[in-house]
Amino acid sequence: MSYTGDVSPGGASDTRELDELTIRKCSVGTMDNNAYLLTSTATGDQVLIDAADDTPRLRALVGEGSGQLQAVITTHQHWDHHRALADIVGETSATTYAGAPDAAALPVAVDRPVEQGDRISVGDIDLDVIRLTGHTPGSIALAWTQRSGRVHLFTGDSLFPGGPGKTNSPVDFGHLIDDLEERVFDVYGDQTWVYPGHGADTTLGAERPHLAQWRTRGW
Repeated sequence: MSYTGDVSPGGASDTRELDELTIRKCSVGTMDNNAYLLTSTATGDQVLIDAADDTPRLRALVGEGSGQLQAVITTHQHWDHHRALADIVGETSATTYAGAPDAAALPVAVDRPVEQGDRISVGDIDLDVIRLTGHTPGSIALAWTQRSGRVHLFTGDSLFPGGPGKTNSPVDFGHLIDDLEERVFDVYGDQTWVYPGHGADTTLGAERPHLAQWRTRGW
C-alpha cells in the first residue's frame, strides 16, 4: 500500500487511492508539517487535517481533489499546525474542528470543539475522535475505517515512528503514553496505518513492540 508522487515541501502531494477515499499528503512550511486532504470517492466531499502553512500550496492541494472543502480539523494548538488556518477558512467557509481544550488558542473560532469519543461526519467521511492529552491539553487523533476494516489514523504530533510526541514534564508524558496505550494500541490492530504531523508514515504493528521501551525511556 504505497503512495505515488513525492512529499517534498512545495512539491506534488503523495496520493493514496482507496476504494472509498483518496488521501493526499503534502509537506508545508519551514518545519515540514504534513497536511492531509481526505476526498470522498462517492461525493467529492473533502476534509483538510492541519492547515499548517503555505496557503497557496494548500489551495492547490484542495484543487487536486474535488476543489471543495467542507471541513478543516486542527490536531492541536501549536502554531506550526495552523499558520494557514485563517486564510483557508476565510476562502472556503469550511467548518472548523479542534480538541476542546485547545480551541481557544487557535487563530479562528472553532465551530465544533470535540472530545474523546466524538465523531466528525462530513458527507460519507466518518472520523472518530481520539483525545490524546500530553503533547498539548487538547491534542486529538482521527481514525477513519475502511469497509475492509483497516483503520487509518491521523495522529498529529502525539505519535510518530519511534515514539510519542514531545512532552514538557513527566506528568504530561504519563498522560500521553497512557492515552496512547489505552485509546490507540489497545483498540486498533497492527495493520492500522499511522499518519503523523511530520515525517514518514508508520503502522501500529511496527511501533507496538517498543511500547515498554518508550515508557521506560520517559519524556
